[in-house]
Amino acid sequence: MTDKKNLSERDICTKFITPALETSGWDKLTQVLEEVSFTDGKIYVKGKMTARGTRKRADYILYYKPNIPIAIIEAKDNNHSVRAGIQQALDYATILDIPCVFSSNGDGFLFHDRTASGQNLETEIGLDQFPSPEQLWEKYKRYKGITTTDAEKVVSQDYYFDGTGRKPRYYQQIAVNRTVEAIANGQNRILLVMATGTGKTYTAFQIIHRLWKSGAKKRILFLADRNALIDQTRRGDFKHFKDKMTVVKHRMVDKSYEIYLALYQGLAGNEEEKNIYKQFSPGFFDLIVVDECHRGSAREDSSWREILTYFKAATQIGLTATPRETDTISNTEYFNEPIYTYSLKQGIDDGFLAPYRVIRIGLNIDLEGWRPESGKLDKYGNPIEDRIYNRRDFEKTVVIDERTDTVAKKITEFLKGYDRYAKTIVFCADIDHAERMRSALQRHNADIAAGNHKYIMQITGDNDEGKRELDNFINPEEKIPVIATTSELMTTGVDAQTCKVIVLDSNINSMTKFKQIIGRGTRINEEYGKLYFTILDFRNATDLFADRDFDGDPIRIKPVTEETDLGEVVEEEENDNTAIIDEESGEEIKMEPPSIRYPGYDLPETTASEPRQKIYVNGVDVSVLISRELYFDHNGRPITVSLKDYTKEIIKGQFASLDDFMNKWKNSDRKEAITAELMEQGVMVEALYEAVDKQVDLFDLICHVAYDQPPLTRKERANNVKKRNYFTKYGEQAKKVLEALLDKYADEGIENIESMEVLKVKPLTDYGSPVEIIKEFGSKDNYLAAVKELENELYRTA
Repeated sequence: MTDKKNLSERDICTKFITPALETSGWDKLTQVLEEVSFTDGKIYVKGKMTARGTRKRADYILYYKPNIPIAIIEAKDNNHSVRAGIQQALDYATILDIPCVFSSNGDGFLFHDRTASGQNLETEIGLDQFPSPEQLWEKYKRYKGITTTDAEKVVSQDYYFDGTGRKPRYYQQIAVNRTVEAIANGQNRILLVMATGTGKTYTAFQIIHRLWKSGAKKRILFLADRNALIDQTRRGDFKHFKDKMTVVKHRMVDKSYEIYLALYQGLAGNEEEKNIYKQFSPGFFDLIVVDECHRGSAREDSSWREILTYFKAATQIGLTATPRETDTISNTEYFNEPIYTYSLKQGIDDGFLAPYRVIRIGLNIDLEGWRPESGKLDKYGNPIEDRIYNRRDFEKTVVIDERTDTVAKKITEFLKGYDRYAKTIVFCADIDHAERMRSALQRHNADIAAGNHKYIMQITGDNDEGKRELDNFINPEEKIPVIATTSELMTTGVDAQTCKVIVLDSNINSMTKFKQIIGRGTRINEEYGKLYFTILDFRNATDLFADRDFDGDPIRIKPVTEETDLGEVVEEEENDNTAIIDEESGEEIKMEPPSIRYPGYDLPETTASEPRQKIYVNGVDVSVLISRELYFDHNGRPITVSLKDYTKEIIKGQFASLDDFMNKWKNSDRKEAITAELMEQGVMVEALYEAVDKQVDLFDLICHVAYDQPPLTRKERANNVKKRNYFTKYGEQAKKVLEALLDKYADEGIENIESMEVLKVKPLTDYGSPVEIIKEFGSKDNYLAAVKELENELYRTA
């Protein structure tokens, strides 16, 4: 009989753990999933190349029904104790919201029961004592507070399967299950916070479908504030509702449907006769889902909020990537605290969202300010007020032609060096700016635009031709348009899967708006090569990445109570940069604070109904003062110390001394694994190569940056090996192969010679096929040993 100690972890699963599950009544086909990868692996960017990090993988996840996970098992081989896997299993269980946690080495199980307390928290059980599905389902219900038969019927309702094999990701599964469970338990106001690009609409569809099919909710209203959102929803995930669904439009109401999609603006208006939502009885809908709930309905005195108040008896779910919390606007006050939050940082770390590069371009007049020379006139012959104009003014109160042209020129330069057909959104200060930016980009891209004027399009709320091209812009299969200039229309709800470049040339004071704009680039589309995106920042808007609120939970800034001094609140509101939502258009109205003004120059008084007119100027010297790339740590925060110091700190946290690192390097079978490990810890390998500016490999890079060792180039290391006549012990042909590998190392680095694939490329193919080359060394093991010895020679210290 085979000694259990000699079995691999996989053998332990096959011979002991899986049979124990089947004996306990688990259906191997529908309830047991093995080796479940529940993340995609973080994407790392190397120049224009990308690589995936390690996926999180559970050995077993057990389901009561598909997508309702109730237990997790971490397996180890029999050289480990039965307890060895429990900490990793608990980490995964916390992420996946699973109550029953097991570890096993094939001798039995350690059961950690998250529904229990005291001495019953962890118990060892035999292989023949594993709980049945019914037993763990009872624990799951206790964990979720499911106490009635009616509630159990709702929470056990099947997910919708469309026959394509599409399944919800783990975080969508948690969001759906928690929402359905909360509603089954009687909760009527629910907030879900999910980063842009994580599939809020698909999540909403599964929630609605399960509640609808279970009979818990019979008539459902899905509310949005933009036509694009309604159209995407109707044609996308909600299409499975077929003839049970209608879109409310032209202010016409048909009460024969079960699923209704509607715009706020289509249901409400300034005049009473336009409030068509009142044609429905207050109790008509029993479920309302509010998409992008941070927008119009977040304000308590909003006319859109009146719709929700009118249907107050209905269960209401708010969906957003960016909940709004100010002293006058609160999502959490209305919907309660989020029942689940899946952040941008989590999405990037899991590999479901695209990471970003940030390139800041500082223009001279933005960084130093611009003061018109004495007697300077605008383009229409009017004198210009004598004061210093700065970034806050440009494109809002003062338009300088050369500034617009310089921005367009730098965008074009970037695309020429990157990809002329990379989908790009340029966020401008307003519609006038978007219009002029389109013209400037047309001039700088005349070689392509002359052949197709739709290469660059202005896509703003007032431009019908541009709005007609929005669908083509977001369609991955459509090559044109490539560049879209916009102000507010594309900040939210636009599913631009292949957007690779975001340009910021607008002052962004609202964290909500900033998150929404960044969200335009976070979607991944591997089929079309979209795995990361680049932010070109002309306004230092990316300072908001350093704000502790960028990826944090929203905080109610100043709740208004009976004791609050309203005079103080008004005073604080005057100094607050939080954007205000226009209820009809759904767009933000920006309130600009005053700029620096020189004494002795009196401005004509203006009223709120007479906004200051823009000043149009030309003949100004505009140039780029600084252009640099920002780097971010593994928590997504900008690195403020030098890149070398930041890297040194990470490496010394991993390896206490130079000897520790050298031992790890020497004993590692594949140096690529060390590279991947360091990148996962946040080391910017490619950026460091550029900083050191020498043809060195990772070994010398780390020794130099972290331990102050003088670096040798790859060619210098290769030449040192050649001088030692190391190859003389090999036959003539094997010697030529090793010399070719050495040259390959000098040209490309250590990772390439570690791979067997190197035998399939020049000049190695000159010495025969991979099989023939390996024969020269006697066997594959001998060949790999020779490569390992070659590596040791490369990194000899004496």
